[in-house]
Amino acid sequence: MTSDRILVVGCGRVGAELATQLATQGHQVTILDRTARSFRRLADHPNITKLEGMGFDPEILKEAHIEDAYGLAAVTSGDNTNILSARIAREVFGVPNVVARIYDPRRAVVYQRLGIATVATVTWTTGQAIRRLFPENTPVDWTDQSGTVSLMEVSLPSSLAGVPLATLNVGNSVKFAALLRGSATKFVERELIAQEGDRALVLVTAEGTAQLKEILTGGKE
Repeated sequence: MTSDRILVVGCGRVGAELATQLATQGHQVTILDRTARSFRRLADHPNITKLEGMGFDPEILKEAHIEDAYGLAAVTSGDNTNILSARIAREVFGVPNVVARIYDPRRAVVYQRLGIATVATVTWTTGQAIRRLFPENTPVDWTDQSGTVSLMEVSLPSSLAGVPLATLNVGNSVKFAALLRGSATKFVERELIAQEGDRALVLVTAEGTAQLKEILTGGKE
């Protein structure tokens, strides 16, 4: 994983943990919170910059160098603040990878249609957030005992929108097994078409890992 600039909105327990983990991995992290006392949760780290202010204030976001940001995670205690911060990052500043923590999972479908990945509080982990921030990486969720087949959850790029998922299969090396859309999961069938913001569960052999990466990147590194 390369070093990138990541903005974290909200320095509660989740935000502090996420910022620390990202910084430890070598990323440049700016964490924003409306109250400076929230930063007491953070240990000093050379890769973390603390900034007092609202995560949906464009001027504060510019001060945090959002124009250069690779991703933004909105993890405050309020759904409205998180989604507003995420929308401004995506729609105003064009941040490519945005994730919002939500408390009401019924809103997930709405946010997904806006192109914003969400993680509900009941299923939240920092690992899930990092997966949404770096969708080009394909972490392995499960591998069979022989090490032959792995299951990966991947984010589908916008370039695959409109493509039947079944046509992306590659022999016995890459099999798109299920589609994750909002809060719904569907088995991949011939008629199932990918949409922007979708994720997929993919069965991959060791030889198919490179082929899957090529499918997700269009052959571009």
